Amino acid sequence: MRPPEDDPRTGAVRMTPACDAGGRAGGTEPPGGTSGGAGRVRGGGADGEAGGEGDGGEAGGGAAYRLERRYRFSASHLYRRPEWTDEENRTRFGKCANLPGHGHNYRLFVTVRGTLDPETAFAADLGQLDALVARLILDRLDHQHVNAALPDFAPGGVNPSSEALVRWIRGQLVPALPSEVALVRLRLEEDEDLAAEWHLADG
Repeated sequence: MRPPEDDPRTGAVRMTPACDAGGRAGGTEPPGGTSGGAGRVRGGGADGEAGGEGDGGEAGGGAAYRLERRYRFSASHLYRRPEWTDEENRTRFGKCANLPGHGHNYRLFVTVRGTLDPETAFAADLGQLDALVARLILDRLDHQHVNAALPDFAPGGVNPSSEALVRWIRGQLVPALPSEVALVRLRLEEDEDLAAEWHLADG
């Protein structure tokens, strides 16, 4: 699986064999964009803990390391139960129940774990990860109304909360990742004040 030669949303072009802005040979800017070096982070994530087991050593060696990538997308959603009255919806969901919905500029952090490839010293193929996230997540959510775009969140279904979106994203990525790469963390930020996370240790 290869990322597209250029991304129709950002215009990012696959640089081969030159390095992308994050220093990866043949990489692309992730769909949705990154900012500076924050889009590609070594370690366990926002808490700053080391993501690998074992010392630095040579590439490979059986130790596992984590790679975090940030993506962005804009989408709207609505919290509303069709079987409830307008008053009950407003009581339970506040302004989030107002039709037709409201939007966010989401930030999605995807953390994967793998052993270092002995030739590239990469824990995961970044271009492959970008293409996977673009195809399964960003292309289906960016500039969409989530309740209309995904059957899981249609009226009468699950409310598209950040927690429910994280669960849906996990369900898309886990079976699609290469066997040598494990998804260990997802973080979805609605804004500066609210985010939902899933960790592999949580089950």
